[in-house]
Amino acid sequence: MAKLLIQPFLCFLFALFSALGDPDAYVFTCINQTAEREELEEESRRISDVRPFMCVLRLVAREGDRVEKLTNAQISLLIGKGLHEFEAQKNHEVNEFRTKMRAFCEEKALERQLLPWRLWMEYSFPCDLEPCCSPHEEGNNKKKNTKIFVNIKFEASEVSGFSLGCYSGILSHEPQASSLTFQHYLFDKEQLCFPEDYTLQVNGRWDFIYGDHPLCQFKVSLTFFKTVIYHNSVSYCAALNGINYSIMTLTYLLNCCLNISLVFCLQQNTSSLWSINEPFYIQLLHGSRVNADEGMKLVVQAGLFHGSELLCKVVTSSEVTVRSEPLWDQKLEFDISVSDLPRMSRLCFALYAVIEKTKKPRGTKKKNKRADCPIAWVNTMVFDYKDQLKTGEFLLSAWPSVPDDKSDLLNPMGTVEKNPNVDSAAGLLIRFPNIRPHPLYYPPLDKKADVEKNGDASAVSKDEVNVSSNCLLRLKEIMDNKNYTEFFEDEKELLWKLRYEVRERYPESLSKLLLITKWNKREEVVLVLLRNWPDLPAIQALELLDYSFPDPSVRSFTIRCLKKLSDPELLQCLIQLVQVLKYESYLDCDLTTFLLERALSNQRIGHFLFWHLRSEIHVSSVGLRFGLILEAYCRGNIHHIKLLTKQNEALTKMKALSDIVKSGSHKMTVDDLKLCIRQESYMEALSDLLSPLNPSIILTQICADKCRFMDSKMKPLWMMYRNPCFQGEMVGIIFKNGDDLRQDMLTLQMIHLMENLWKKEGLDLRMIPYGCLSTGNKMGLIEVVKNSDTIANIQRNSSNSAATAAFNKDALLNWLKSKNPGDRLEQAIEEFTLSCAGYCVATYVLGIGDRHNDNIMIRETGQLFHIDFGHFLGNFKRKLGINRERVPFILTYDFVHVIQQGRTNNSEKFERFREYCEWAYKILCHNGILFVNLFAMMKAAGLPELTSSKDIQYLKDSLALGKSEEEALKNFKVKFNEALRESWKTKVNWMMHSLAKDNRP
Repeated sequence: MAKLLIQPFLCFLFALFSALGDPDAYVFTCINQTAEREELEEESRRISDVRPFMCVLRLVAREGDRVEKLTNAQISLLIGKGLHEFEAQKNHEVNEFRTKMRAFCEEKALERQLLPWRLWMEYSFPCDLEPCCSPHEEGNNKKKNTKIFVNIKFEASEVSGFSLGCYSGILSHEPQASSLTFQHYLFDKEQLCFPEDYTLQVNGRWDFIYGDHPLCQFKVSLTFFKTVIYHNSVSYCAALNGINYSIMTLTYLLNCCLNISLVFCLQQNTSSLWSINEPFYIQLLHGSRVNADEGMKLVVQAGLFHGSELLCKVVTSSEVTVRSEPLWDQKLEFDISVSDLPRMSRLCFALYAVIEKTKKPRGTKKKNKRADCPIAWVNTMVFDYKDQLKTGEFLLSAWPSVPDDKSDLLNPMGTVEKNPNVDSAAGLLIRFPNIRPHPLYYPPLDKKADVEKNGDASAVSKDEVNVSSNCLLRLKEIMDNKNYTEFFEDEKELLWKLRYEVRERYPESLSKLLLITKWNKREEVVLVLLRNWPDLPAIQALELLDYSFPDPSVRSFTIRCLKKLSDPELLQCLIQLVQVLKYESYLDCDLTTFLLERALSNQRIGHFLFWHLRSEIHVSSVGLRFGLILEAYCRGNIHHIKLLTKQNEALTKMKALSDIVKSGSHKMTVDDLKLCIRQESYMEALSDLLSPLNPSIILTQICADKCRFMDSKMKPLWMMYRNPCFQGEMVGIIFKNGDDLRQDMLTLQMIHLMENLWKKEGLDLRMIPYGCLSTGNKMGLIEVVKNSDTIANIQRNSSNSAATAAFNKDALLNWLKSKNPGDRLEQAIEEFTLSCAGYCVATYVLGIGDRHNDNIMIRETGQLFHIDFGHFLGNFKRKLGINRERVPFILTYDFVHVIQQGRTNNSEKFERFREYCEWAYKILCHNGILFVNLFAMMKAAGLPELTSSKDIQYLKDSLALGKSEEEALKNFKVKFNEALRESWKTKVNWMMHSLAKDNRP
């Protein structure tokens, strides 16, 4: 386990030692696990972490720029993909994207070094604020002038720290004013400094309190002590990073200019695409590595799409005999002229086999039935990334089709990337024709805008003059229906005729106009009115990032609208923005630039952008795109590489521990796990890092004695950390290996969003959207909610029989009484009432399934919360074809018993609970479009229960889209009464679960 150190090795080379140069002139190399030669620039790495293919290291003279090589090695190790893989692509688009993004990100890094202190703090430590500034009222006994204690420490100074008592009225002050108050106790009057020279730090966390916000708006518990920090002790770090950027940035900017000039020169001798009225066609040459049974016939189906819209009839090739390299050499002509091809035309192929099935009915005649057996699919763009119509031969490595998939053979929603597994994937060789001697380019946006402008004038004169009141009423009816997904032909004609009315009166309905646009008619494409369309609210613009809207001008318009998002709002939808990157057809796109720009302006956004991308780097269809974005981000924030690398090393060690626990070679005990963690390499890797779940939390020291693994199937690791600043309190995280946490992450994101929407309306339902983060292929982290237990455990511990435990209505109330003696019980019941209302509404709206008593927990303070969201959108669990969950949400009589404080005649408390539920539901209905848009953007994630628009229909129904508030509330009241009336079915389900899980003798 010795570290790699060059100097000791050189000392043994006595004879030739004098001929050797400086130790820094040499580097160790090895053959790594992917059979690549790797230079071990990071000499502090352990050999066990390097994992060379053979136990041989070679010492060679160093070549090239060491700083550049070291940075490249660190980035490769961090993102899980070698940068040499990008170079091996030998792809002009990849090379130009890397050059452009490197220049862009390094320029942002240079700008960041020049930031004043306040702006640098906003980048490095953005304030974590509540949606509203009114502090939570903890019951009726809240004292308005409670005394709080603040621990004061002056960093890098001989001034000793001490505690200061002040009244909670200071919470309404701004941080600067608070700092000024504390200064009085730090210095004599002669030594007083300006208040802006100081800021407040949350003890034991990388959270700072500054700015113009009242203290009560910061998401920091008052039990934490505050520390006064002098600005220079923090901002000094900013001056240490990126001294040598200017030369590299200039070099890459010059490269960009050269590339742009070259493109400009090449486009001089070109023809306009709109002057070609010939039909579009391609030549299907032959296939490769096709695997199918003998006796079948191979067929290729081809279709032209613009987003989800089929531009013309699908074309089918002739049938050929099955063999490894089937030959077609056939012209496939499409019923669309070259001039009508939209810019984002996508050519989709499906390779399938046809088999003749002979079926003998009761009669004497035989009937033949043909069956299609899908083999593979692949997509490619008709235009390249420079707007040029493709020409020449292309070998398309296809993606395997799902054998039992009953949907269409073509997959227009799929990636346009080729399958990187070229040695095993089936392939199709096609040829795009040379229609003209010169390259054909899609007309630039300025030419399109001129045509649009002329079209505006003519259309206004013809269409807008005679708009009848009946037409306007019909238009209003269509626009008001939020649940519209398809339109009749007469409705399409009306929408298109009144497109100017839509722009003026209903600009938020842009998506409907785009859906009915005939993208295979250039006359209509140029009349899309985006140039003059008013900007939409960012939340409404999100739906335009769907794959149904691929046009570059639409996506540019959308990003322009998204730039209005604040940093907290962007964080709320960052998961979705990463997923819709999969819909982008080219590497260089507005969405990528937007995300990188915001990530390089706010390190918290950068942190989560990194992990959302890094968690899917193993996915072949997006590995290249995500890897390139990660590289660009790392080059734009060299300082962040070290912090992220430390987190990555800790996760690697956790996975190694998990693999040992799950290996099954021998019975692993908790003591064995603790022994492993106590090893020096594990203690070093698992300590002193920022939590990937929340980069403000410092995981200081792993506490091996408190670590364990859980009994569930995947043996999650329960990791506990001690932070000296927390004075005895510990931080816990759960590492899961073998479960896809993305659905849990999405559900908790929605619950967090609901909480924020409620708080903005003055309703704090005491939710616990605990942290959850997917960090890799079926692995990730979950936050431990301390001082909590499952309802199942509480019920089992209060009963001698598992069969009766679920029916003990006093168990929960008695448990709360034991944890909250005296006057604290009333506040605990209030917390339970509020949180129960929140989760009743949230689980109903999201259609959360599998709600047994091991998936619902309670904190000792009274807050109820749900965990484990493996089923949602109405996918409830079934057993032997029987629906086990028959209620809209969980509201049992033992919950009601707690809400009514154990008194059966306390209807006032229950009615207040009902009012909370109805209020919360109405708020969500008002924001229904937001939830639908966010779920629709997640279709690209490939979650089993969210793959198409049909899966979102449950959400539209639960939020009553298209219905009035009165109708929606009436429907919810029916569901509420049903949940209460049928709660005995829930208890039976809980009883069956408890019997299955009970291990007592």
